[in-house]
Amino acid sequence: MKINWENIFIALNKWHDDISAGQDSGQDPSVTTIAEKYSHDPWAVLVSTILSLRTKDEVTLKASQRILEKADCPEKLRIMKTEMIEKLIYPVGFYRNKAASLRKIASILINQYDSKVPASMDDLLALPGVGRKTANLVLTEAFDLDGLCVDIHVHRISNRCGWVSSKTPDETEMILRKILPLKYRKRINSLLVLYGQKLCRPVSPFCSCCVIKKQCARNGVERSR
Repeated sequence: MKINWENIFIALNKWHDDISAGQDSGQDPSVTTIAEKYSHDPWAVLVSTILSLRTKDEVTLKASQRILEKADCPEKLRIMKTEMIEKLIYPVGFYRNKAASLRKIASILINQYDSKVPASMDDLLALPGVGRKTANLVLTEAFDLDGLCVDIHVHRISNRCGWVSSKTPDETEMILRKILPLKYRKRINSLLVLYGQKLCRPVSPFCSCCVIKKQCARNGVERSR
């Protein structure tokens, strides 16, 4: 199957605009929402992205707002006790580990980067608790740089549609970097996250309502709605 990326993104963008104009408005991924609320401040984006790992969007959004209201810069977070950070970000997944990582990151940024979040993939990956998904989101949402963020939704949908054949999100990212045109890379995550939450669900996806069904091989789909 030849992949028509232009048609895929036209359809996904129209679907996104349609639901944003209706009852489901304001349901962009939490990191995107935080990025817009805080004028794409790199610290806010980094904090929100770390909290988002293995956490539902609505939980991430509320926790991000609570912690950023008290600590809108690394200096304010570093002087917080770990217990306070835990209280503010609870109930995000692995909140104790994330609280510890955030304190360590704050210290590193202050000591090594003049309190600024670095705009480098390698530097971001060197921070505690930061993986490729987090680094790519920070690069795209905070710095408007080239990045291709692949989370579980992008990974699942890309394999289900037959665009890639991979076992991990990191592997999916590497393949997509070779086949996905540069102009679509920043947008793919925010579109497919919402699409994966609403229609292309892990079990029994809503294939009858799919706007990209002509570009989907339905790999692994045993039943659908």
